[in-house]
Amino acid sequence: MSAVPAVTVVEPVMGTMVTVQVRGSATTAAAVRPRIDAAIAAVVARMRDDERVFSTYRPDSHVSLLRDGLRGLDDVDPRVREVEALCRRFRDDTAGVFDAWWRGWFDPTGVVKGWSVDAASALLLDVLALPGVEAAAVNAGGDMRLLRAPGSAHVWNVGVADPEDAAGVLSTIALADGAVATSGTAERGAHLIDPRSVRPVPGLVSATVVADTLTVADVWATVAAVSGIDDLDAVRSAPVTSGIVWADGRVRRWAGGIEIARFESLVDPSARAGETQQEHRSVR
Repeated sequence: MSAVPAVTVVEPVMGTMVTVQVRGSATTAAAVRPRIDAAIAAVVARMRDDERVFSTYRPDSHVSLLRDGLRGLDDVDPRVREVEALCRRFRDDTAGVFDAWWRGWFDPTGVVKGWSVDAASALLLDVLALPGVEAAAVNAGGDMRLLRAPGSAHVWNVGVADPEDAAGVLSTIALADGAVATSGTAERGAHLIDPRSVRPVPGLVSATVVADTLTVADVWATVAAVSGIDDLDAVRSAPVTSGIVWADGRVRRWAGGIEIARFESLVDPSARAGETQQEHRSVR
């Protein structure tokens, strides 16, 4: 089967590489391509402006000004108030496993990337309504918001990376529209802090969560990784579609609030690299 034509743009944003892709036969049409290019440029511009407002590394960002006491919550960009309210809700919903205030000041880093991708990906909806456009995606460092055009049969196949095998995958996810996020310590140099103890999460762990939005998927992937493979009660009841947690060679998976498999070790033959077409690898 021939590959679906696509327009792909990769740009550095928010400390990672962001890939924006639009797929479909219309991507090669001269009358449509300028609209696709403009929509992709708008996605990147929106995320860069969110970075300007939320970056904790920029002393002039609104989050930094709030942290340093130079502005109050009522004096910053309205987006900060929106995200601050989200962070309060997630702190309550996760019983403090996610906490944007654990450092002693408001740091929304754990929410902003997914939230920004969700907001920016909405700028692709008009393009998805064009005849011959089948699907679109925004991939920010392996965390993805995937979209499908009305009436399209396109399915995204997402490979969940195997932390023990750089060339392999733990599982694959077939998704028409939704989001996939991964969090954990399994990649070299990665670390997580448990806000309840303010201590690093021990050992190697990786959690991937599927949800309707990347905001939700990202937060609950972090919660699953922090909670660990032996404590999935909270994430099984979370407002997500499904998830998989790997820790030191053990794997647990759940969907619709029900654990669907538990293995001390997992080798999924159907998900081995090379046997399934992978549109993206969900890695961090």
